[in-house]
Amino acid sequence: MSSVPLADPFILLDDGVYYAYGTHSDYGIEVYTSTDLKTWKSQGLALSKENTTESQWFWAPEVYKIGSKYYMYYSANEHLYVATANSPKGVFKQVGKLPMMEEKSIDSSLFIDEDGTPYLFFVRFNDGNNIWVVQLENDYVTFKTETLHACIHVSQSWEQNQVPEGRVNEGPCVIKHNGTYYMTYSANHYMSHNYGIGVATAQNIMGDWTKLVSNPVLQRVDGLYGTGHNSMFVDKGGNLKIVFHAHHDVTSVHPRLMYIGDASFVKGNGNVDDLKVGGPIIPQL
Repeated sequence: MSSVPLADPFILLDDGVYYAYGTHSDYGIEVYTSTDLKTWKSQGLALSKENTTESQWFWAPEVYKIGSKYYMYYSANEHLYVATANSPKGVFKQVGKLPMMEEKSIDSSLFIDEDGTPYLFFVRFNDGNNIWVVQLENDYVTFKTETLHACIHVSQSWEQNQVPEGRVNEGPCVIKHNGTYYMTYSANHYMSHNYGIGVATAQNIMGDWTKLVSNPVLQRVDGLYGTGHNSMFVDKGGNLKIVFHAHHDVTSVHPRLMYIGDASFVKGNGNVDDLKVGGPIIPQL
């Protein structure tokens, strides 16, 4: 048995099947399937670079079913793209010939609010790696550029990088709980053993985001190193889950491996609940 070699993982539950996507292949975006979150099977490439205008660095995919179509948000060659397909296995094909924005950016994550408004969270490189949000048009692709809004940047002591590659807040994922927006994000550098996950909250998606004082919520858990770049999903039983990657082992970063943990909200010290995460499931091929 071997572990699933996906970094920046994302899991979609669709028609009773879990689909896992992530960073790994030089040739596009892979997809794995499972019915129990424990045993997984490779289904090959969901997105091949032959169906894109880029040739390298296919990172951090997320897939959503919108209507009868599947939308994949991903970065390639440090630009943001969308691809669509009629099946979660693909074949996904890039929408248009140009990236979502001309500027280099990575780590896009879709959030559709309760009123149906789509937003895209993503990472810009204008203060190291930092997280921004923009409202999308109803095509789920086009930026409403006048709504671009800065969310978070490096500001807590645990986030201070211990390797020289700069300031990092990245890998956003946003969910909503009791009227509050919760953003999980990663800090430090992905090569560092101290890469970890924090949480920020907001009452207005285009307002100020406040980081939890209990951060990091996940770092070096259960003997794992470099734990970060997560996403959140709800399993078949209605339980909130977190999926993230960790270094291959204490001496090797690559290939990074996928892990799944429990997540829950608990009463905090103020008016906003804390988000807690538990020990990981180790998915196997």
